[in-house]
Amino acid sequence: MFARMSLALAALVAVLINAPAAQAQAAAGALQPSESIWKPAPTPPGGVAWGVLEAAKEDPAAAKSGAMKPVYPAAVKALAGKRVKINGYMLPLGKGASQSHFVLLAYPPDCPFHLNPGPQQFIEVKVSSAVPMNYDVRTIEGTLELAGGDGAGVFYKISDGKEL
Repeated sequence: MFARMSLALAALVAVLINAPAAQAQAAAGALQPSESIWKPAPTPPGGVAWGVLEAAKEDPAAAKSGAMKPVYPAAVKALAGKRVKINGYMLPLGKGASQSHFVLLAYPPDCPFHLNPGPQQFIEVKVSSAVPMNYDVRTIEGTLELAGGDGAGVFYKISDGKEL
């Protein structure tokens, strides 16, 4: 008898605890995928939004042979060879307190939903003056190169870069 009463009490407690969350979910509609929670680094004034770069797709024909080549939309092609500004998160490629060659990520490197960024979500960056290493949002300006022709999986590079 005590066992049945304990189970009934546990069930009642679970309903009472979960009721506010269920009501909030019903009021807000269906839960959105976790991707909607995490946003890429904000666009700097006069800069390029990550959404533009993320619009590139992987070429399915190249993928069949194991290569990762891009199909760039017109908006991305228009940026080729131009000086651009973009915000992102630094991922160092070497040791040291300052970096002159690093990867700029759309999402924080500690974001659990972007542990392995797609080739549309990072830029290989080379700057003329080393940049102090930290994980804050950085604004980088440089010449954008559409670099995916070799099939290695790097779609974007910035050369002649500098931190603003």
